Amino acid sequence: MLIDISTSRPGTPAQPTAPTRRRHDDAPDTTALFVRLAALEDGPERDAVRDELVTAWLPMAHRIAGRFRDRGESVEDLRQVAALGLVKAIDRFEPERGAFESYAVPTITGEVKRHFRDRMWALRVPRRVQELRNKVRVARRELTQNPGSPEPSAADIAAHTGLTEDEVTAGMEALESFSTLSLDAELSTGDDGYSLADTLGASDTSYDVVVDRESAKEGLRRLPERERAILYMRFFEDMTQSRIADRLGISQMHVSRLISRSCARVRDEVLGQHTSNRGTDGRAA
Repeated sequence: MLIDISTSRPGTPAQPTAPTRRRHDDAPDTTALFVRLAALEDGPERDAVRDELVTAWLPMAHRIAGRFRDRGESVEDLRQVAALGLVKAIDRFEPERGAFESYAVPTITGEVKRHFRDRMWALRVPRRVQELRNKVRVARRELTQNPGSPEPSAADIAAHTGLTEDEVTAGMEALESFSTLSLDAELSTGDDGYSLADTLGASDTSYDVVVDRESAKEGLRRLPERERAILYMRFFEDMTQSRIADRLGISQMHVSRLISRSCARVRDEVLGQHTSNRGTDGRAA
């Protein structure tokens, strides 16, 4: 505010006052509209006043959305989110509490930040880890703001933020989790380049074979000698049932029944042993 020189004492030099804080060009004077909005009941007239306020303050919402450009989200989507925050601010604002801009700016900014926090992560990350990420990101920026500053270590960031080194490590890992890398992404620029998917392991079925074989050993040992011989000839020497029958001097049908009975006996013993082990584990728990 400028001093009215005409009211100053003669001969006394005018003392300049501190300049009034400049409002943004997109902060219109809508005090009368907010007073009117607060006095209206729900209905077409109130909706019209509300729409007028939204239109008047929408440039400010767009300006706030522009602060978050180049973070992986389109400007149009950011403006939509900021407009939603503006509508919330208008609906919740109480004119007697002060200037609308002071209330709207943090409300709109918070809405945009919430959008990034909840919608922009390619992988769902717990909120606690997201907060650690933000603290680590701010600390790294503060520690490297001077030219020539080295990249801070986890210990440096922990000392700066008051976090533990494990928490800093979790936050630093989350910095790389905002977006995902396609499994088709090439990891080599050469002619023999391979994709990320080529580096992933697969389930080894041989482990299942080992488990099944070890589980069946005891049951096989308890079979009669002739039945063990029949199973060996059938499954290890790959002999047909007819050849086994000729070698042992019995019918092919009898060989088939013995194989079925022996396999069923071993299978039942293995399954019964697994059931017994689960029951023992359950009682122990």
